Amino acid sequence: MIGNLSALMLGVMEGLTEFLPISSTAHLVLASDLLGIAQSNFAKTFEIAIQSGAILAVLALYWRKFLDPAVLKKLLAAFLPTAVIGLAFYKLVKTYLLGNTAVILAALAAGGALMIAAEYAFKNRPGGSRAAKEAAVIGPAPARMEEVTYQKAFSVGLFQSVAMVPGVSRSAATILGGMLLGISRETIVEFSFLLAVPTMLAATALDLLKNLDAFSSAEFSVLAIGAAASFVTAIIGIKLLLRYIKKNTFIGFGVYRIALAVLVTVLFLGR
Repeated sequence: MIGNLSALMLGVMEGLTEFLPISSTAHLVLASDLLGIAQSNFAKTFEIAIQSGAILAVLALYWRKFLDPAVLKKLLAAFLPTAVIGLAFYKLVKTYLLGNTAVILAALAAGGALMIAAEYAFKNRPGGSRAAKEAAVIGPAPARMEEVTYQKAFSVGLFQSVAMVPGVSRSAATILGGMLLGISRETIVEFSFLLAVPTMLAATALDLLKNLDAFSSAEFSVLAIGAAASFVTAIIGIKLLLRYIKKNTFIGFGVYRIALAVLVTVLFLGR
């Protein structure tokens, strides 16, 4: 059973890590294991449902973007492949992958290695080093949603679908996928924030509808505590990432993912 204090701690972790490319799900599952919380049906739903706080954080910061019909159409194009694939593999992911420590650690390490490799590939593109130096001096250009065509938006949605595997990171999959498609770093980061809203809202709603009758009033209180903590810290997490990308690549996140996977593996082997 997840207590109020554990819910608060996990909510803080969810908010801080949700929009960073380090997999909030991986952090929640690994933290739950360290806290001695069994991966029960409620625990798995909790890890999904507290994302609602992060959804509200994006809405609070970017609500004007959701009033733009052009942006909404591109978000729909990106959301469609995730919705179809998510519905098809929901049971498989929740039953066999979510809470599977071995899968999570492998995805963390592999994702970190791909992140580092991708950044070096971007650096070697024509003008890549020059653009990075200019960004470090004057900061990045503002996000331009016209860069995200409908075809690219749909492709970003396909990349996002890979993040159904816990440990991959929805943020990492969409950001790196968008950059591979030629979308600027600043634009794809903002688009990833916006795409989180329909994606996480659908995932949360689907899971709650399937498990609503099985939870007690006390468990709903625990969910509320986690979601509230997630909302506050997600705002902090979003602002931290926006500040970070002004002068840095994602290599640091890749190194962190690999180091975390190695550290946790050593801890588990030492048990």
